[in-house]
Amino acid sequence: MTTAVTAEQPKASASLTLTRVLLATEKTAGAARQFARGNIPSHIAPDVADDFVLIVSEIVTNAARYGTEPGDSLRIVLAFLPDRLRVEVHDTRRRPPRFRPESAERQRGRGLFIVDSLAAAWGVGDRPFGKVVWAEVKA
Repeated sequence: MTTAVTAEQPKASASLTLTRVLLATEKTAGAARQFARGNIPSHIAPDVADDFVLIVSEIVTNAARYGTEPGDSLRIVLAFLPDRLRVEVHDTRRRPPRFRPESAERQRGRGLFIVDSLAAAWGVGDRPFGKVVWAEVKA
């Protein structure tokens, strides 16, 4: 499933920036959770780490379900900065994610609500041939 893993030159104040490219399948969110959990610095509080991994999972799930076509890949960038943890998920569709109305019957549609409640900040940006959804939690 994994097609590439790279450690990039840290950005201005980043301690570490890691990138992974994953094929968008039903197993992508699990692979993204493992990637995030396995690289969170040891000094990060467990509750912050748990929130970050959940945010990664929700953004990757949305990207795999709604931001790709069969055979597409996702790019996940994790940045561990002195004061925050950041995730970026790059996919191939330009349509931004959207909040869905609550439904007792539907088991989906809560991901952005989770991201919005746990992240210190999050947003969406354009990129060539798609978009990037990012979120940050305070370390």
